[in-house]
Amino acid sequence: MTENTEQLDALHHVAIQVTDIQRALDWYSSKFNIEIVYQDETWAMLKFQNTYLALVIPGQHPPHIAIENENAADYGELTPHRDGTASIYIEDSEGNTIEMLKT
Repeated sequence: MTENTEQLDALHHVAIQVTDIQRALDWYSSKFNIEIVYQDETWAMLKFQNTYLALVIPGQHPPHIAIENENAADYGELTPHRDGTASIYIEDSEGNTIEMLKT
């Protein structure tokens, strides 16, 4: 294995689809020591010690992983978000959705 001298990209969050945001929040809050960073009727962001978990409803966002990358715009036009970030969805070689996120 070779050593990478460049700064590694960071995994920002994993997003999973749920049908009921509040029910999912209640479940995660009862099982884990987390912080609810944001919630509305269509998505929520949960903070764990080392990463975030996004709860999204089908039709709003695909299930995905989000990777922080300063050069996210190299993958295409970024969509701005209300939290000040911007991103674009791409697919990996196996068809999994990756959100390239510029923070």
